Amino acid sequence: MRSLTRKWNQFTAKLLDVPQDVVLDLPRFTMIGNMQLYIENHRGVLHFSSELLRLALSKGKLEVHGKELVIRAILSEEVFIEGVIDEIKFIP
Repeated sequence: MRSLTRKWNQFTAKLLDVPQDVVLDLPRFTMIGNMQLYIENHRGVLHFSSELLRLALSKGKLEVHGKELVIRAILSEEVFIEGVIDEIKFIP
């Protein structure tokens, strides 16, 4: 049943020309160089330090490794990170 719903949502997104991240509740990452990262559609901060950020996503987790990481802004579904970003890891 779940795959049928997913296929229906993908079909609807293509038909209406709506971005799939909106319809399928997927995260969106926008990175500027290795200094800024903007993440949409997260489900909460699991861990934060100046070297690691771990976020819950709808289907997995996201780890951001770096140095001097700072959360510049955080909203219910958006987070903006600055610092020296070394690695981004998606964990399904």
